[in-house]
Amino acid sequence: MNFDEQINKLIYDWEKHAMPVLRGVAGVNSLAAVALLIYRYGFFLTEEETADLFASFDLIFLIFGMVYLTRLLFQLDRWAFIKSTWLEGVLNLFIIIHGAVNYFFGVKLLLSLSLMFSDANPVLQYQHVLSCYLLLMVMTEVTKLSTHLSNLNIKPATTFIFSFLLLIGIGTSLLMLPASTVGPHSMKTLDALFTAVSASCVTGLAVVDTGQFFTFKGQLVILFLAQVGGIGIVSFATFFATFLSKGVGLKHQSIIQDFLSSEDLSSATQLLRRVIFLTLLIELVGTVGLFFSWSEELVFDSFGQKLFYSLFHSISAFCNAGFSLFPDGLNTSILSDDTTEFAISGMRIDIRRMYGLHMVVAALIIFGSMGFTTIEEVLSPSKIYDRVKKPWKDWRIGTKMALVSTALLLLLGTLAVFILEVDQLRHDKTIVEALITAFFQSVTTRTAGFNTMDFGSMKDSTIIIMMFLMFIGAAPGSTGGGIKCTTFYVLLLSAIGDIRGQKNIIIGRRAISPTVVRKAYSILMFATTYNVFAIFLLSITESGNTDIGILQIAFEQVSAFGTAGISMGITSDLSSWGKVIIIISMYIGRVGTLTLALALSSTVKTNSFRYPEEHVMIG
Repeated sequence: MNFDEQINKLIYDWEKHAMPVLRGVAGVNSLAAVALLIYRYGFFLTEEETADLFASFDLIFLIFGMVYLTRLLFQLDRWAFIKSTWLEGVLNLFIIIHGAVNYFFGVKLLLSLSLMFSDANPVLQYQHVLSCYLLLMVMTEVTKLSTHLSNLNIKPATTFIFSFLLLIGIGTSLLMLPASTVGPHSMKTLDALFTAVSASCVTGLAVVDTGQFFTFKGQLVILFLAQVGGIGIVSFATFFATFLSKGVGLKHQSIIQDFLSSEDLSSATQLLRRVIFLTLLIELVGTVGLFFSWSEELVFDSFGQKLFYSLFHSISAFCNAGFSLFPDGLNTSILSDDTTEFAISGMRIDIRRMYGLHMVVAALIIFGSMGFTTIEEVLSPSKIYDRVKKPWKDWRIGTKMALVSTALLLLLGTLAVFILEVDQLRHDKTIVEALITAFFQSVTTRTAGFNTMDFGSMKDSTIIIMMFLMFIGAAPGSTGGGIKCTTFYVLLLSAIGDIRGQKNIIIGRRAISPTVVRKAYSILMFATTYNVFAIFLLSITESGNTDIGILQIAFEQVSAFGTAGISMGITSDLSSWGKVIIIISMYIGRVGTLTLALALSSTVKTNSFRYPEEHVMIG
């Protein structure tokens, strides 16, 4: 045995012992990095404390670099390893070069670049860049850990629901940090939990004024929760994993298939990449559209503030999160003196009459509620080119059902609001403005959370229609909640078919599987039962508050379950137990009643046998 073979044998023998140790070291190092970042941006530090903290960053970066080099040393095919971990390698290579230059020449490259290109506090900008770089390296480690999901003996549904619990826990902790809120005190635990659930489950119900109560850091946390909650934490992990390694496991792909309602397991990961790129593109276009839609009467304090407001509302609208930086959302009409967000005194902030802005937000909401697979099929350049090249090639049945049901429900909601609330709408609006306002209220029941009318002043008949639309919700595989519009479509056709004695449900010359019909009925049964039970509990917990009626309670509950985020103004007045019930409803509404049932249930070993049939009277 020659020398090279002896070295390779030694590497092979030690690899199985070294790799778990290296993963443990990287994990502990990542936790330490996260703790330092939270300490830096979550608390108010002196200049000396900040300098000491960033000095410890050098050790964190050194450990990351040493772990990567050691992993490289233990590879038999090092070139293949470098190619499969190229992003991680580039990050560590820059850190090694940066550290070497600093050690031998006393020059910090990033700080030198900050001094070269910035005159405004370059040291602070250097710290921000270094923090972002460290966060990116932590994300690569977290992504690598997530690729081991396939080794865990748990159901994809269980992984999906626990991923939201993890996101909610992270969000709650971050919102309770002193630097996340305005004032000397941290946010109460229950209120922080409520806000984190509402943002992660893209609902929009709020117990505090988002723009006034939270600092810029707190608003960024809410924006992060809405973005990740809208697409899914596992989806983001899978998306980044495709850049860090050769692929992801079957467990990852199964979760993505369920989340995106993909028909093919093998194409789930490719579909995810296209969906996330389209999502970011739509949000970017929405940001530009909102930026130029603000009324000239609304003067922002700076270009950065106007850009952030546009970005925040674009992401919030597309993800159907419903959070707004204005006190009463898009129904705000106040003087700037009543808010601390704008420095110009006496300026009228009237978002209710920015109809161009409303239409941009409505478009973003509709795109977000259509479902990721529908968006990909309708807007993907390759799909558009394919249909132009092959005009006979039609959309999938699922896409048709999502589009048709969405259009019909939007029309129903618009007509209902316009007819039932015509006196309120025509009081100070033209016919076009009234139609836009009615259309927006119909759109917002797609689980969006925005509103340009006061739902507390609406007629009971309008509220009932809104509850019906919120209960149905958005399309499957979208950022929205509810039982889903395609579920309602299948149930409606099934009921009509049963009445007419039709054996099979036919849509577009395709038969709908009986399994799909049974699943639709299961979703309806679970959702109806849970909402009735939750309304019953809320009627008990809120019985001491005479200002809250049963219709308001029912509306709040259905809004929470449908992740619609619309309220009749009682959210902040709920009791502690009432908030807990709404928190549970928002969570169940986001993960889905059927997903939760599948995660908690045990699989039947066999159902191949049959018992004698018995007639039972129903109806």
